[in-house]
Amino acid sequence: MWKSGHTETTTIGYSNRNKQKNHGSRGLAGNDYRQYSYKLECLKCGHEYGANGTDIFQRKCPSCQHGKLGISF
Repeated sequence: MWKSGHTETTTIGYSNRNKQKNHGSRGLAGNDYRQYSYKLECLKCGHEYGANGTDIFQRKCPSCQHGKLGISF
């Protein structure tokens, strides 16, 4: 079950300026201090990947925008 976080950027449905949409978290730990991993989808190419909650606002797609590789989600 996917859940929203407690901030605007970790809310399910949030899309950042790079067209990366948040689909929520399943409560898995991210790789940054006290962060959860969230499932993101690139609205340009459809690639899905994981990101820490603190990174959602600035993420770029690893497939079509030369962003960092994703983490497990």
